[in-house]
Amino acid sequence: MDAHRHFFHKYFTLYRPFVNELNRKLEDYNLYYAQWSIMYYLDFYQSMTLVELSRMLYVEKPTVTRTVNALIKLEYVEQIPVRDKREKRIQLSKAGADVFLQIRKIFDQYEQEIMEGVSEEDQRAVIRVMETVRDNIIRKGG
Repeated sequence: MDAHRHFFHKYFTLYRPFVNELNRKLEDYNLYYAQWSIMYYLDFYQSMTLVELSRMLYVEKPTVTRTVNALIKLEYVEQIPVRDKREKRIQLSKAGADVFLQIRKIFDQYEQEIMEGVSEEDQRAVIRVMETVRDNIIRKGG
């Protein structure tokens, strides 16, 4: 098998089980990984518009809108009033920020467990490779 095929094959065999396990851990909070990823970016950037989230996550705006509406219904996310009524800016609510921290602790522990036996040097090398591949995807119009 060519190295590039093997690389992407291994990526796919890692990605689905990883996301499935995260979804299992999120069940107690009535969340899915797609919702968690929005909460992750809201925690990092403090607030974002739906358009910004759509671009950041590489998903269509209607998908982001549905996912955000589910988070609003759970009271994990709230809309921020803005001048332009066409723009919808959101942030984590107090409950959402609390839940985020609880989940972050669970995920930190899990991520550390599954990285057992992988040196920090190897982790940094894989990160560099993933960044390069991502940059190539974006540069080539992906």
